[in-house]
Amino acid sequence: MRRFRQLLVVVALIIVAAVGVNRVFQKMTASPSTSQRTTQTTKKTAKADTINWRQPSESKPYPNLNKYPNAWLDVNTSKQRVYVRDGNNKVLYTMYCSTGTGKENKTPHGTYAIQAERGKFFYNQSSGEGAKYWVSWKDHGIYLFHSVPTDKNGNYIKSEAEELGKTAASHGCVRLSVADAKWVYNNVPYGMKVVIH
Repeated sequence: MRRFRQLLVVVALIIVAAVGVNRVFQKMTASPSTSQRTTQTTKKTAKADTINWRQPSESKPYPNLNKYPNAWLDVNTSKQRVYVRDGNNKVLYTMYCSTGTGKENKTPHGTYAIQAERGKFFYNQSSGEGAKYWVSWKDHGIYLFHSVPTDKNGNYIKSEAEELGKTAASHGCVRLSVADAKWVYNNVPYGMKVVIH
């Protein structure tokens, strides 16, 4: 009787071991390893972190501002985003941006309005940077919405452009992708409210 019990225990252990090995084998063949999962997650994160500074920030069309007469621009300096909002505070469109780096280059916080000054290109000799599609919102040509920076020949400065939406990088202006800046230049009307916070 004792040998029979021992034999049952041995058989039970063999069955448990076989089931455990089978489960491990199924996990190995059915799902990726930890290192594979980490690589896949890193690739997804890298894709999410990639911002095309030449293209619109969103895949959907820009809002038709004729339908939203009370639309305004909400610039969030901590998130590095510009939100086009309707009169009821609903977000119509979100743009990546880069605002001022702080201290002497801080983007002023407050409520402003789009001013009359705008243009297709400027170059600032003292900073060594220019930009395309600029629209003034403070001090009549000093604080602007504009594209990512260019050199004096109008060529985009890639190292600066790649900071868009990730970190504050400007001298106080609000940098946008090329497409977003062009849309603001062509569509945002004189007098539209701008809130920087």
